[in-house]
Amino acid sequence: MSDSKEVGKKQLGPLDEEQLITGPTRYSIKGFGFQPNSGFGSFAGHLGLNHVPLALQVFFLTVCSVLLLVILVKVFKIPSSQGQEPSSQEVYQELIQLKAGVDRLCRPCPWDWTPFQGSCYFFSVTQRTWNDSATACQNVGAQLVVIKSDEEQNFLQQTSKTRGYTWMGLIDINNESTWHWVDGSPLTLSFMKYWNKGEPNNLGEEDCVEFRGDGWNDTKCYNKKFWICKKPKASCPSK
Repeated sequence: MSDSKEVGKKQLGPLDEEQLITGPTRYSIKGFGFQPNSGFGSFAGHLGLNHVPLALQVFFLTVCSVLLLVILVKVFKIPSSQGQEPSSQEVYQELIQLKAGVDRLCRPCPWDWTPFQGSCYFFSVTQRTWNDSATACQNVGAQLVVIKSDEEQNFLQQTSKTRGYTWMGLIDINNESTWHWVDGSPLTLSFMKYWNKGEPNNLGEEDCVEFRGDGWNDTKCYNKKFWICKKPKASCPSK
């Protein structure tokens, strides 16, 4: 009996004796190379906490658990907030903003027209006969320019002077020397001052009127000139 005990003691090395003394739950089955550990101790070993007091290990794991819980709450909260349907008030506000954007796009005159007072004017870059010019204006919902004021006359005369001879909507085709505008209104005496000196002279059936130089001139309607269309400004929503 004593011999067997002594043999057993000789088989235990210094490391085995330390394991038996300090770790009763740690044991070795050397024949199979298998070394089971306690559950918490094993997990702590993977985290590098073998040499950390148990209280600190518990505290560390608690903090990790709380952080993991916070992350999960945030991850699951984001999709739920994004998936909420907008309220009727939010939809109404978006529509108001959209309408305001559309209103800002509204232009009283088309892009290639010039605004002046309450009207829009198109100054052609090509030349046509008087009849073709009148038709071109009608095709865009306008008419050859009818002058209503001295301010408008001055604006058109100066603009035409830089472009060249230009048709206006004034004719006496129906009755010689009885001038009227294309809208049917007669030429008033207050506008007679705008004829160039010696005009109108009706040389060779001159029944249509053009801007020429600093005033008006009657000329043959089949001549090709620039032309001016006129139409009212569009009404944009009030801001």
